[in-house]
Amino acid sequence: MTTKLDTYTLDTSGATLTYDVRGGLGDTGADHPVLLLIGSPMDAAGFTTLASHFDDRVVVTYDPRGTGRSVRTDGEGELTPDEHAEDLRRLIEALGFGAVDVFASSGGAVNGLALVTRHPGLVRTLVAHEPPAVRTVPDHEQAWAAVEDIHRTYRREGMGPAMAKFIALTMQKGPLPDGYADAPGPNPADFGLPTEDDGSRDDALLGQNLRGCCGYRPDFDALAAASTRVVIAVGKESEDELAARSGLAIAERLGLAPEVFPSHHGGFLGGEYGQHGEPQPFATKLREVLDTR
Repeated sequence: MTTKLDTYTLDTSGATLTYDVRGGLGDTGADHPVLLLIGSPMDAAGFTTLASHFDDRVVVTYDPRGTGRSVRTDGEGELTPDEHAEDLRRLIEALGFGAVDVFASSGGAVNGLALVTRHPGLVRTLVAHEPPAVRTVPDHEQAWAAVEDIHRTYRREGMGPAMAKFIALTMQKGPLPDGYADAPGPNPADFGLPTEDDGSRDDALLGQNLRGCCGYRPDFDALAAASTRVVIAVGKESEDELAARSGLAIAERLGLAPEVFPSHHGGFLGGEYGQHGEPQPFATKLREVLDTR
């Protein structure tokens, strides 16, 4: 069965957002509210496989401002999770069906925490999967220094060298040693990345979202007091990686037991961007978590 998909645009302050609705909004009920899938800077395309496993629910995906089909009109400066949270508020309100369930991945998980902090009444359940808010981990000084170094490398040398450092950071297991950020970065060619600088500085991750996302400081008091049910999730294969460690640190501060999902940081992927996780078991686990109240 092919699920009906409609695409819409929404003008917000400084951007025009594009979002997709799978299924008819008229079918939404109290037991199965809209399921909103969000990433950052990953756009809606990354959730194609995961959305296909929820054809019994209305599923909404969107491209965050500055990525995919969502065009910024506010320049190319750095963005914050609070700005993304306001975009999400406008999107949920535009849907017009009250509180939604949210599955949020990576930077989207950070934006989801910001959304619940600011507008808890709009979210019934937030499943925040590996939010890379690195200032929450015990080795936060080393982690933040590494993020700053990646940003400086991007401004100085371009995408290839900076992205190579970013990939290496995400793959690093365990606490970062002192001086990690000062060590030479890997060869971009080893990751299939360009070694020449093309002069552009508008990359959605490295130029627009990296520092705002990784530097976000959750308001733990507001999250604990929110009416939203907050679930922190980590990947089974992500143990000791920085994004998973950040998720565990946030869960601990909130007094929550983290939910362990199949696979890794992109465990829901079914070939999008050439990457594969375990999307069917991942979707089964997500359904179980969402159905638990």
